[in-house]
Amino acid sequence: MPLEAFYDKITFMKKNIHPEWYPQAKASCACGASFVTGSTKPEIHVEICSQCHPFFTGEARFVDTEGRIEKFQARQKAGVDYKKKKNPPAGGEEKEERPRTIKEMLKK
Repeated sequence: MPLEAFYDKITFMKKNIHPEWYPQAKASCACGASFVTGSTKPEIHVEICSQCHPFFTGEARFVDTEGRIEKFQARQKAGVDYKKKKNPPAGGEEKEERPRTIKEMLKK
């Protein structure tokens, strides 16, 4: 049976449900760069592009828009402080006092 016989059973893209396509959509970055691309919106505003992204520029900097790095660094510092408090180094530092256990109380 030839392939043409199945064309009436094949469903192609539905008509009148897809958004309009803009082949010359203008994309502008927060750094000031702009370029043309295809999109379903005529204008696009982005925070980072290939001209300012550290991967493409070779700069060693963090791209952080929501303070995630600061949150991580704060958690990391709190963990180090907790470890120091829990396991103080032997020597001249003062040992943290803890409640005595029942066994220690009965030893007297």
